[in-house]
Amino acid sequence: MFGPPVTFLGVPGASFEDPASLAGAAAVVVGAPYDGGTSHRPGARFGPQAIRITDYLPHDGSRPHLALGVDPLVDLHVVDVGDVEMPPDSIERAMAALERAVAAVAATGAVPVVLGGDHSIAWPDVTAVARHVGWGRVSVIHFDAHADTGDTQFGSLYGHGTPMRRLIESGATRGDRFLQIGLRGYWPEPETLRWMAGQGMRCFEMAEIVDRGLDAVLDEALAVATDDCDGVFLSVDVDVVDPGGAPGTGTPEPGGLSSRQLLDAVRRVAMSVPLAGMDVVEVSPPFDHADVTAYLANRVVLEALSGLAWRLRRDLAGDRPRPEWPLLDDRRRP
Repeated sequence: MFGPPVTFLGVPGASFEDPASLAGAAAVVVGAPYDGGTSHRPGARFGPQAIRITDYLPHDGSRPHLALGVDPLVDLHVVDVGDVEMPPDSIERAMAALERAVAAVAATGAVPVVLGGDHSIAWPDVTAVARHVGWGRVSVIHFDAHADTGDTQFGSLYGHGTPMRRLIESGATRGDRFLQIGLRGYWPEPETLRWMAGQGMRCFEMAEIVDRGLDAVLDEALAVATDDCDGVFLSVDVDVVDPGGAPGTGTPEPGGLSSRQLLDAVRRVAMSVPLAGMDVVEVSPPFDHADVTAYLANRVVLEALSGLAWRLRRDLAGDRPRPEWPLLDDRRRP
């Protein structure tokens, strides 16, 4: 909506009006250019464009991963359906349009990869995936400085500070299968924290991560996320990273993860769980410096896709049923 029609690092474009363009894709990129849910600095509507294009390598639809030995864009046959039309004057219409788009991707069997946008988009993203995988059968691993569990925001039920409460209240996901990593700062207030505890949410604050180590935290989070659920949704707010490594965001909170920690964590999550969907949110290019945050978000997407490609290649080498799409088809390699 807010720039030239480019795809994520040059992967093939696709359209819901042309089902053949989605055939064979194991992951589909969807742009969600919406920042009407922000409570502080806007600009995340320009995030999808920045995440798609910020790279120093050719936009050739290929990115071999040095460590994992996969090329996620090729191996997963990633395509990009462009931006959902999300009118800035109506959050209800915008979220409904995004939910329809994510549901259409999930119905093909592909993993929706949603580029935000502010974090209000998690509400339709997870809802659509839950409708496909099973209501209440999707756990959420949520990297963020903020819990986003507020009851209302400026008198509205909808905003980037409320989506996680809406998801749990609706039953789309269970509170005791909602894992939050990287929380810090001075919000939410005690009343909201009590509500979260009552839902059984597990929140790993930065103080606990520093004390125990990120690997131990991930061990626990992954065990909970994969217990009695059929899929995992990964939601990454770039403000989980310290503002020194991710300045281009709407509500920066000092003292977060390093970029390296986030990339390693996202890759590990995708390698370890049945990933059913993901979003990367709160990249605000007007507040970025030298594209630092956009580069990070671009790599978050690539690390998650690489982990997914590695996991599916491993599954194909074993006794698990072959997916419908032709993973690692050498004919698609450049």
